[in-house]
Amino acid sequence: MKIEQLYTGCISHAAYYLEDQGEAAIFDPLREVQPYIDRATKDHAKIKYVFETHFHADFVSGHIDLAKKTGAEIVYGPTTTTTGFKITVAHDGQEFKVGRVKVKVIHTPGHTMESSCFLITDENGKENSLISGDTLFIGDVGRPDLAQHVIAELTQDKLAGFLYDSLRTKIMPLSDELIVYPNHGAGSACGKNMSKETSDTLGHQKKTNYALNPNLTKEQFIKEILSGLVAPPGYFPQNVLLNIRGYESLDHVMKRGHRPLSPLEFEVIANEKEAVVIDTRNAQDFAKAFVPNSINIGIDGNFATWVGTLIPDVKQEILIVADEGREHEVITRLARVGFDNCLGYLKGGIASWLIEGKDTDSIVSVNAHKMAELVKTEHRAILDVRKASEYNSEHIKDAINAPLDFINDSMSKIDRNKKYLVHCAGGYRSMTFISILQARGFRNLVDVKGGFKEIKESREFELSQYLKPSTML
Repeated sequence: MKIEQLYTGCISHAAYYLEDQGEAAIFDPLREVQPYIDRATKDHAKIKYVFETHFHADFVSGHIDLAKKTGAEIVYGPTTTTTGFKITVAHDGQEFKVGRVKVKVIHTPGHTMESSCFLITDENGKENSLISGDTLFIGDVGRPDLAQHVIAELTQDKLAGFLYDSLRTKIMPLSDELIVYPNHGAGSACGKNMSKETSDTLGHQKKTNYALNPNLTKEQFIKEILSGLVAPPGYFPQNVLLNIRGYESLDHVMKRGHRPLSPLEFEVIANEKEAVVIDTRNAQDFAKAFVPNSINIGIDGNFATWVGTLIPDVKQEILIVADEGREHEVITRLARVGFDNCLGYLKGGIASWLIEGKDTDSIVSVNAHKMAELVKTEHRAILDVRKASEYNSEHIKDAINAPLDFINDSMSKIDRNKKYLVHCAGGYRSMTFISILQARGFRNLVDVKGGFKEIKESREFELSQYLKPSTML
């Protein structure tokens, strides 16, 4: 038996590959399915099943394309949801064979009503591992407030109660020796404070995971699990529906999006289609010169998550500015979260735009020492665009918290007649924040390169007392 975790850090996602005696199964695949097909081909194996732990919210799964390309059977746990494609709805306790390996469905409602885990029993009859989806993470459990954004009567309190029962009746009685393989790690918005580790033994989780504390009553569990939650990214409900109803083949999406455009073509389409221009370059490169009204969301970060958080409609038409050779990567990562309407990219990148003599915009960026000087000499206000949990943990005294992830609310805190210095943790989010506001007519924001890390190291500012965060949302 082979079982491998296939982890994609930019969206904190884990898929799994299981193989035995020429038969294979994929659990919770990403949208781009060729790597899974290639992995099975390497083992001379046929993909027999695509197992889904639930209808995902934070990414578009590759189950449909993978089934079409391999003939694999798509399997969900118990659900009454009607899908736009053929599935096998398994019952609680049902077993599937992959070679000599058994895959047992354990229905664990709570994160969503159809959420299920898969218990893997090896060729020797020994229970080996638990693919736990979003039911159980390392150090955390799946938040129970997402399904209500799709089905109103499924309140977060109801789902939290179901999750309590699932953990105590279905998960905690299992062997301490099981390896827990979750669907996400730190950085995912599907949990509030999960570990950077991406696997662990169930026994260790029973000792260290707050949600598995056997002394918690259901009422205490519900209160604990719901504390520290904030509204999920706007694209989550849209991704759920794509995963239920179906979507366009990724092959078609990539072919349409991978369209090189001259500066003139790019400009005409941007104006005629009212497309959002996303510049995916490094923040400091972007600051020097960019296409007016474009938004900087760097590819070398949690790109897809931020696109989904900041652009409210996955159907939005998008134009791309990227470093040459990275266009394919950008289009792929957009498609992972359902943004399929990429109209093309600027051929030759920003260099071609400059050669054509097109108008550009820029953003002023200063270091922490210059920031301190501007505060003293010009009394500039400070905007901290990190999440509220980061700000509450430690911040510059008198800084205003204006989180990027709630930018429309944060805009109301900004006076167009005042000048601001804007920082995040390391410089990624502050540039995104300023680029969005500058596209909306705000010309009074200066970026602080290096963010809070360099601000703290400069020792130029009085900081609040550090408090360990209870949530990373």
